Amino acid sequence: MDETLLMIPGPTRVAPRVLKAMSENIVNHRSALFGEILTETNQMMSEVFQTENQSYLITGSGTAAMEAALANTISKGDRVLNIVGGKFGQRFMQITETHKGIPVQLEVEWGHGVNPDDVRYILEEEEDIKAVTIVHNETSTGVANPIDEVGKILKDYDALYIVDTVSSLGGDDVFVDGYGIDICVTGSQKCLAAPPGIAAVTFSDDAWDVVDKTDNQTYYLNMKKYRKSGDATPPETPYTPAVSLIYAMQEALRVIMEEGLEERVRRHKLAAEATRNGVKALGLDLFAQKEVASNTVTSIKMPEGITDKELRGNMRERYRIELAGGQDHLKGNVFRIGHMGNITHREIISTIAALEMTMQGLGLDVEIGSGVAAVADTYLEV
Repeated sequence: MDETLLMIPGPTRVAPRVLKAMSENIVNHRSALFGEILTETNQMMSEVFQTENQSYLITGSGTAAMEAALANTISKGDRVLNIVGGKFGQRFMQITETHKGIPVQLEVEWGHGVNPDDVRYILEEEEDIKAVTIVHNETSTGVANPIDEVGKILKDYDALYIVDTVSSLGGDDVFVDGYGIDICVTGSQKCLAAPPGIAAVTFSDDAWDVVDKTDNQTYYLNMKKYRKSGDATPPETPYTPAVSLIYAMQEALRVIMEEGLEERVRRHKLAAEATRNGVKALGLDLFAQKEVASNTVTSIKMPEGITDKELRGNMRERYRIELAGGQDHLKGNVFRIGHMGNITHREIISTIAALEMTMQGLGLDVEIGSGVAAVADTYLEV
């Protein structure tokens, strides 16, 4: 009864069967048995990525996969077009700088999606762009960028297309091969609903050609080593993996296969619509532009006269529901509701009901039941 409901953009709640998988005995990570586990997990990972490319698991957060993508493909002085419209777009740019690349920043107003025409313009104007980075789903702003449209543009250029799907894969449409994505990265703890600590990455043939020609400056994230170990018999990881977390990842991916990827994405879209309808019925304003609103997290402007501590503090302490605050210059100005992973109508209704009572308790003019009714109407219309 004391468990807090996590309605944040990751980590997300983990199904009991996935937690149970971690209780299995540790096996030799160089054994044939673990090779079978790794093979099945990687195969399912590629199915979720919707790619014919091999997937590789990295013991680390999604940031490890982000760094692996750039550390293996850029050298000192290489120019990278970084699309920056939130904290994680900034992170890609910082990783570029860390590996001595030269960022060419396409700055996007927070709350807005990137205009694909702006990407084309920069690629036409700037010479020798080696790679383009984009965050599909910016959890800091609640924006989903049009990675399919940007992918169409990248087909006309030699630059590698690197996409962060850490908070969208398994909750929104991601077609790695269909969108022409060269390197796609994700993490375990968001829409995939596995515990934190595992990242995954895929590389296209074009990306591997660049990797093979790049003298990288990373040891642990050297993807040539992951490829060599992955091609061994039995398949392995180059360094000791988090065996129990991979058990959990395997089980979480089985859950996705059983639900069906298309149905899972549909469920996320419905949860997003219900959440947005619920908060709007309470008189709250959304932060992200409607046409680029995320399937997995909703960003909401803080009600006038109410502090972040008051709103999220009451939600946490009185109702045991954890929401996320704003980041960077949005701190104190927005709050965010995550609706990803195993979220259903039950959690959405509980959250909106608690938000109604919190707002009324803080002196705001809120009609109790209006938000919940809007959520119910959304689900009943399906």
